[in-house]
Amino acid sequence: MWLEQNNQLYRAFSFRDFKEAFAFMTRVAGLAEDMDHHPTWTNTYNKVEIWLSTHDAGNVVTQKDQDMADAIDKLLPAVP
Repeated sequence: MWLEQNNQLYRAFSFRDFKEAFAFMTRVAGLAEDMDHHPTWTNTYNKVEIWLSTHDAGNVVTQKDQDMADAIDKLLPAVP
């Protein structure tokens, strides 16, 4: 679930291992290029943290960030 805090959308993701986390980041990178909206993020082993805000709108959350968050969520595997 995305949290809105400090004028950013934030979400942490956990994966089985580094390879799975990096594969997710690669998919997000392609999405970011397609949407021309690039996240701030970190990766440590199996954890990826993403922050979204619209820099050219003064570093606040806009619809562009909401759309990006929704698109990122669609990259995740379905959980039963």
